[in-house]
Amino acid sequence: MLTRLVSNPDSAKNGRVDSEDRRSRHCPYLDTINSLSPFPTGRGLKSHAYIHSVQFSHHVFLNLHTLKFYCLPDNYEIIDSSLEDITYVLKPTFTKQQIANLDKQAKLSRAYDGTTYLPGIVGLNNIKANDYANAVLQALSNVPPLRNYFLEEDNYKNIKRPPGDIMFLLVQRFGELMRKLWNPRNFKAHVSPHEMLQAVVLCSKKTFQITKQGDGVDFLSWFLNALHSALGGTKKKKKTIVTDVFQGSMRIFTKKLPHPDLPAEEKEQLLHNDEYQETMVESTFMYLTLDLPTAPLYKDEKEQLIIPQVPLFNILAKFNGITEKEYKTYKENFLKRFQLTKLPPYLIFCIKRFTKNNFFVEKNPTIVNFPITNVDLREYLSEEVQAVHKNTTYDLIANIVHDGKPSEGSYRIHVLHHGTGKWYELQDLQVTDILPQMITLSEAYIQIWKRRDNDETNQQGA
Repeated sequence: MLTRLVSNPDSAKNGRVDSEDRRSRHCPYLDTINSLSPFPTGRGLKSHAYIHSVQFSHHVFLNLHTLKFYCLPDNYEIIDSSLEDITYVLKPTFTKQQIANLDKQAKLSRAYDGTTYLPGIVGLNNIKANDYANAVLQALSNVPPLRNYFLEEDNYKNIKRPPGDIMFLLVQRFGELMRKLWNPRNFKAHVSPHEMLQAVVLCSKKTFQITKQGDGVDFLSWFLNALHSALGGTKKKKKTIVTDVFQGSMRIFTKKLPHPDLPAEEKEQLLHNDEYQETMVESTFMYLTLDLPTAPLYKDEKEQLIIPQVPLFNILAKFNGITEKEYKTYKENFLKRFQLTKLPPYLIFCIKRFTKNNFFVEKNPTIVNFPITNVDLREYLSEEVQAVHKNTTYDLIANIVHDGKPSEGSYRIHVLHHGTGKWYELQDLQVTDILPQMITLSEAYIQIWKRRDNDETNQQGA
């Protein structure tokens, strides 16, 4: 694939380098470049690029695979340091020292179009209906250990995959997107996620698309598991950066219930059978699903529907090892309770706002009241786990919001910039700063919390 660097033929110098000199440190057309445009591959006499260069006097072309510049129709390679800015934008690179300093910097970068931006707090194009994916990708790009891993291509470029495996494309494209989002030398203060989303469409077999609104939780769940698998991870033994960052574990206690239509005596008798005794399994998780209380159906006396509110700790009680919840299948009913046994470095909450049935999807608008910092989850661990689990306090770093109706809604995200300690709201291309207290007023859907380790203190702005 070549990229044509569009030039203004009127400003071209009347000079031509001998075609036998295939490498030149000076090209007479460099000062005519004013934009980039994709172009078909190849630069031979019958190629589109060659013919185009003759017809339209556009002479400078870039090979996107080798990142080498050529002048057509003369067909020599251009060697010029002034072109490094272009290649860096197409393929940014980061040293270990630069990566280590990312969360310590509060300095604004200036894009080549004159706008200023904070690396990492960068808008993404909404091609048609991909804001659900944009919000998830922006959230993940602000999880430092995951980001740092993908900023350095050496971490994963030599992972062996089976011949013909397309899933590794997700890894490559996600790495490229991370480097563009954190690039301090971007052309513009926003980035196109097009290549990343094309890989998502291909690898998900069109389950997630660019032209059709998707569900943020479904996409997050699929994406994390697909990344883990593409990096060579397995369900039980082999770990990856994804499981190192997000995977926790819990105990799930399950008890089968007799059919509710049975007589009381028969129910009592069945409860003594082995089949109806409580069982326990250990299970891992990538995120915790928090259930909202049922929203009221009726309006108040002023004919206004009151939006209910619930404290975060009320819906977290699901995981205290005591609270039981009934789960129904087509044939059987079960009582389940959950207890956390391992808290990951970064904990994801998915607040269950949508209920699907055969006819339509309903949305629960309940507002969750949560503190931005200092959420201690120690009480949700068993006593023996508490003794060895020293750090159990979390601070919020990303908050994905769903606005509007289930089928017509839109997504936005609040992210914490670690370098400044300030919060920003991103909705596709729009980036604005936001007060932390405003975050809790939104219909939070997905949250990412960072565990405080050792003597780490909260750095967020009040």
